[in-house]
Amino acid sequence: MAKRKVQRRARKILGEEPVALVWCEIHKPIPTPPKDIHRAAGKGRLTSRHHWSWYAAAVIFFFVVVPVILIDTLGRKLEKTMSGADRGRRSGPPPAPPEAQRSGRGRAPEDDREPDPANGVFDGDWNLTAGQLLLRWYSHSPSPKRLVMLARDRICVAASPRRRMSPTKADDFLSVTEFTLEQARIEGEAGQPRGYATFRLCFADGSWLEVGRLSEPEDADHFLRTVSC
Repeated sequence: MAKRKVQRRARKILGEEPVALVWCEIHKPIPTPPKDIHRAAGKGRLTSRHHWSWYAAAVIFFFVVVPVILIDTLGRKLEKTMSGADRGRRSGPPPAPPEAQRSGRGRAPEDDREPDPANGVFDGDWNLTAGQLLLRWYSHSPSPKRLVMLARDRICVAASPRRRMSPTKADDFLSVTEFTLEQARIEGEAGQPRGYATFRLCFADGSWLEVGRLSEPEDADHFLRTVSC
């Protein structure tokens, strides 16, 4: 549950007690926008900025762990190759493959579905409200986390300027954007499995944006119960 200072900060921004609030993130990679649209929106970041420890761990992984894995894998393959060649000399040529294999029968059917260019993140139109919000998602904060707050007459999206933050303790978040209930609504279902719960910000122009990774179970459950009523 969000601490008192988070609730106090939310009241200060909204000017009233929030009906519900929850920390959330874009739970899938942001798709790549067209270059001209990205440029017109300020060419902002589309990924979060990692802490320095992440880069240190990445360097260690690629220059220490990866070479060890490659050497081990190469050694295993070489051992199998030599072992297979030895068995081949002893047992003679392998039997011919069955007819079913030669004719290609038994293969799994190919998936003809076309990939979703929006990756299920939003409706796919970068010029509408959801797309424009997505283009500026990281311009206000390097952290992927956003606080969505419901008031009686509006929806407020806020962010903390810090790269690393605790959803229960962060009290330095600022309002990023607000929407009246005529401009936007939230669609979500109560009782979703913990860790997989999502909801959508749906806008009056028909666009939508889906978020997940809801922090703090009590806040998330209350938020989803509120929006599903």
